[in-house]
Amino acid sequence: MFYQILFSSVLRHLDAETIHRVSFGALRCAAAVPGAVAAAERVLGPREPELTVHAFGREFPGPLGLAAGFDKNAEGPRALGALGFGFVEIGTVTAQPQPGNPRPRLARLVADRAIVNRMGFNNEGSALVAERLHHRRGEPGPVLGINIGKTKVTPEDEAEGDYAVSARRLAPYADYMVVNVSSPNTPGLRSLQSVERLRPILSAVRAALAEAGRPELPLLVKIAPDLADEDVDAVADLALELGLDGVIATNTTISREGLAATAEEVEAAGGGGLSGAPLKDRSLAVLRRLRARVGDRVTLVAVGGIDTPEDAWARIRAGATLVQGYTGLIYGGPLWPRRINRGLARLVRAAGYASVAEAVGADAPDAAPAAGAPEAATA
Repeated sequence: MFYQILFSSVLRHLDAETIHRVSFGALRCAAAVPGAVAAAERVLGPREPELTVHAFGREFPGPLGLAAGFDKNAEGPRALGALGFGFVEIGTVTAQPQPGNPRPRLARLVADRAIVNRMGFNNEGSALVAERLHHRRGEPGPVLGINIGKTKVTPEDEAEGDYAVSARRLAPYADYMVVNVSSPNTPGLRSLQSVERLRPILSAVRAALAEAGRPELPLLVKIAPDLADEDVDAVADLALELGLDGVIATNTTISREGLAATAEEVEAAGGGGLSGAPLKDRSLAVLRRLRARVGDRVTLVAVGGIDTPEDAWARIRAGATLVQGYTGLIYGGPLWPRRINRGLARLVRAAGYASVAEAVGADAPDAAPAAGAPEAATA
């Protein structure tokens, strides 16, 4: 309640990127206090046994993770995990450091609980991020995903080498790695989602992981919600062909349809990718299409418009093993992950399941009802 008052009366009127930088800095400072992170993990972390998930050869304390974009440079993954996230995905990291697009480049559409960003992969580059992670190696922390993208100045026909550089540098520190070809804020990047362009990139990243001594590192691809259905099918088929470990659905959208914000507010927010509640329906539709295509042979991670426990539950029942949030945290505040975890555990129990893992794909066409679970159970 306090955060909602603070957001409505103060934060929403201030520059979004400045607030992000200040709040993240404050969180890292608080985490530097001896014992603070451990205490927060005990209070806020997912403790319900129903929430434990096994994926990518790892045990996740809960299915809710923080999506890429919040911590681009691996400055505070453990502090973020202590808020109650079962895993944290850093990045997007590029081979070369780059400042991103000119400011302002982050805006809120409060009436829609949405954010528009055109950050442009601003980050310190994979060499510096790898060095930072190296110094923290061996320290406790959440399951860590690393999201890599193409450097803006790298020509599209040299993309595979660019991705491979980052993969090679960051492989020693990741629990899984994500190839991001779906941000709308790097010119030409989304064209790399076509299977003809994507296949050599993924193959190059696989080779780079092997060179780094991590041939078994789980590899995922993150796709856009704006793909045509036949292109979603093509990516799903490619994932099966190449033996990818997972697909993340979805990134932000360039669509502005159906918004509650006024035309003036939308125009003021400018171009870029839109995240948050308006993305919910399309992201869920893409997830369902992927599940229908790959079944349980590829691990699906859902992101986009997850704001409530019911949102997360719907994605899990549609086929997602893991879910991610970002915009929900901005509007919900630091206790948002805990509320999602508690609500999700309650929904699992109410539906008659012993664990959230049993409900994965329960509403998919290929699903069979779990023993002891009601066939018609819904969120």
